[in-house]
Amino acid sequence: MLFSSTIFLFAFLPIVGLLYFALRGVRARNALLIFASLFFYAWGETGYVAILLICIALNYAFVLWIDRSRGRPSQRKILVASVAVNLLILASFKYTNFLADNLSLLLAPIGLRLPELEPVHLPIGISFFTFQALTYVVDVYRSDAPVQRNPLRVALYIALFPQLIAGPIVRYRQVAAQLARRTIGADDVAEGIRRFVIGLGKKVIIANTLALPADRIFAIPAGELTVAVAWFGVICFALQIYYDFAGYSDMAIGLGRCLGFDFPENFNWPYLARSVREFWRRWHISLSSWFRDYLYIPLGGNRQGALRTHLNLVAVFFLCGLWHGASWNFVVWGLMHGSFLVLERTSVGTVLARAPIVLQRSYTLIVVLIAWVFFRAADLPHALSYLAAMVGAAEPTSGRYPLVLFSNPEVVTILLLAALGAAPSFRRAIDRLREHAERARSSLEIARLAALGLILLVCAMSLASGTHNPFIYFRF
Repeated sequence: MLFSSTIFLFAFLPIVGLLYFALRGVRARNALLIFASLFFYAWGETGYVAILLICIALNYAFVLWIDRSRGRPSQRKILVASVAVNLLILASFKYTNFLADNLSLLLAPIGLRLPELEPVHLPIGISFFTFQALTYVVDVYRSDAPVQRNPLRVALYIALFPQLIAGPIVRYRQVAAQLARRTIGADDVAEGIRRFVIGLGKKVIIANTLALPADRIFAIPAGELTVAVAWFGVICFALQIYYDFAGYSDMAIGLGRCLGFDFPENFNWPYLARSVREFWRRWHISLSSWFRDYLYIPLGGNRQGALRTHLNLVAVFFLCGLWHGASWNFVVWGLMHGSFLVLERTSVGTVLARAPIVLQRSYTLIVVLIAWVFFRAADLPHALSYLAAMVGAAEPTSGRYPLVLFSNPEVVTILLLAALGAAPSFRRAIDRLREHAERARSSLEIARLAALGLILLVCAMSLASGTHNPFIYFRF
């Protein structure tokens, strides 16, 4: 079930909201949220809700076992076993076909052939709820979070529907107190609704509109792309994925606020970054910080010399690429980011830091846009031929796909609004509005309510008309 679907907006959410605020007491509300979350997940995955329940039960048991073994040599072995089981569940669904296909290629020269496997279905959101469960296990092992003996609270932490399918990845210690008791005021509900509507607008009005030219351009044989069309396609995709995922995160954070939960921010103007390193401090923050705290630092971080630091960075982003998808495209995407992070730790980073801001941002955007080609392309040959089209290395075989074919007035308008919304000038304007908010509070509130109402109306009309409504991160 998508947040940006009519069934969610006009049936699931109103019913759950009315029941939630009709109930009194955290136990009753938690029970309702668990039932609603499992229903929400089962709506799209049906039988695969069993995988989610198994994940909850296993991690609940492992954490109790770890807590009982505290101070004993066996505690670390239990942690290793729990991590291995979680990763095995993830790998069996996400990487079985990928590993089998690549193993077959390796064995082909010696005449061996593996039997062909049927495609393994990837349960929606398995990468997110697996990582969230691992966070709980590791944090309790490190004594960074209290052990939870109430299985329903563990179930709610892992399965809570606002962030179940696509994050942000919430750490147990961030919501442990809220699982036991929480207060919700009118301001929380109002702010949560505002955040949700803004996220819905980002998704439906901007991301869905830009998805159309991006999908059409990336479906064209790369040999028939002009330089302008190729760049237009990747720019549309870059803004699509940002507003798609940032919009979903806004909706999740807003829903959490309405229910009394405080979820972490997941995006912070990533296209304003002045380096690839800064980009990852602003993009998908909950995932990048997860890899930092649960992989990069345990590997040694930057504490064991330059060479080891560089190897750690490459390893982390190799795995970050694989986390996003079982494809060599994602591996190359991750390695590209990791390589530039290594490069920025050399003298190149020093030169970059002294360059004008416009050059810093231009460098970062070019790197990120080129990397997005690998993320979006169907396979490696497609990505490489698309990059060739971007630099004009091959003349189009025909003139059947001029830029005007994809840049109708609606797309151009939304593209300009999207670019403006991700630009420094927009951020400065927002800051200035906040500074003057107290002086004209009543007028500002009226204008804000009118704007939110208009966004909601436009989104409802768009969804009712059956608009193109994909969500990129559902496949992860």
